[in-house]
Amino acid sequence: MNKKLDRSGEAEYGHRDLAVIASLSGVAMLLHTGKVIIRKYNEFFRNVLRDYGMILSLVLIMCFFQVMTEGTLMQPLNITNLILQNSYIVIMALGMLLVIITGHIDLSVGSVVGFIGALAAVLVIHFQVDFIVASIICLLAGAVIGGMHGYFIAFFNIPSFIVTLAGMLVFKGLTLALLDGQSVGPFPDGFQLLSAGFLPDPFVSVYTDFRWMSLLIGVVLAMMVTGIKLRQRMRLSLHGMITESWYFFIVKNTVFVALVVYFSVLLASYKGIPNVLVVMSVLIVTYAFVTNRTVLGRRVYAVGGNEKAARLSGIKTARVSFYTFVNMGMLAAVAGLIFAARLNTATPKAGGGFELDVIAACFIGGASASGGVGKVMGAVTGAFIMGVMNNGMSIMGIGIDYQQVIKGLVLLAAVFVDVLNKNKAC
Repeated sequence: MNKKLDRSGEAEYGHRDLAVIASLSGVAMLLHTGKVIIRKYNEFFRNVLRDYGMILSLVLIMCFFQVMTEGTLMQPLNITNLILQNSYIVIMALGMLLVIITGHIDLSVGSVVGFIGALAAVLVIHFQVDFIVASIICLLAGAVIGGMHGYFIAFFNIPSFIVTLAGMLVFKGLTLALLDGQSVGPFPDGFQLLSAGFLPDPFVSVYTDFRWMSLLIGVVLAMMVTGIKLRQRMRLSLHGMITESWYFFIVKNTVFVALVVYFSVLLASYKGIPNVLVVMSVLIVTYAFVTNRTVLGRRVYAVGGNEKAARLSGIKTARVSFYTFVNMGMLAAVAGLIFAARLNTATPKAGGGFELDVIAACFIGGASASGGVGKVMGAVTGAFIMGVMNNGMSIMGIGIDYQQVIKGLVLLAAVFVDVLNKNKAC
């Protein structure tokens, strides 16, 4: 009888132990599942911040200045001015990005802008050369200037800092010599359209000033980009390479379309799409394609990442560096023409300090000071961050002295974050 009781007690205690073990294992499974979910969300947010951190920063900065300026920042007139004021910085940032990716720097771009504007003024106004022919001559001159810098840097291994610093001094002097120390202008109306013109709109009438064509162009472009992204996602899904959920994809593209339509409405409410925005957009798309989808773009990243390894793999590294400076010179010439057309005159001090804004835009946009890292959209976003800060602080009445201090601190913070991330990776 006692043996039976003992056995029943042991069985009861055994069942209790099994129940405790089962409950503990259930809790452990829940904790493990929770850790996996948390880890997955942490990785998701880390990827979002890495891919879209600069765009989110730009949006936050714009929201901040929109509040601080009591709505002035996002007025249609101010948005148009913001594009016109920063177009030449964005265009030069595209070329500077490639130079920085290859591990170099170009300090001469501001002086080249001034020199090209002076050259255009002398050709068009003094020698009565047609402005289209003069523009072509100026673009070729910019390419030659970049080629001169690139030749000494790539084939004689002279540090780019020294070569372009010398170029900055040389072209400052040549600008003064061409203009004889005086401003030269005005330019013909056709030349001014490069920077001061807007796309014609057949829907404008005496009853409304709203530019429906500009809104239509914005909507069509937003839909086209979304369609391309959807097609890319479907292609990736066929190979099992999807890394983001449908929910995030839909939200991301909905926000993108809404922002494009919103800014299209703002532009259409004033004078429509500026000509310089068209030029800038074409260049951005072209350079994004070149850096992401072409052999030349991959070689630029390879040279900047590890020049010795790139040379051993068969890449002619000197030639790649040379081409990046030729490209930089040509884009500086484009910026010089746009800036001269905007001012409607060529001045001896044109382009002063532009190189600092262009370099800062690239570094704020995520380019690495050691080369090999950087994206086109990052450089464009960095340029607009600098532009919005300049514009917003000016509207708020902050003096130029403190503006320089704030911009310097922002640049230092951007480079500091880059160095910090590299040290963590190591």
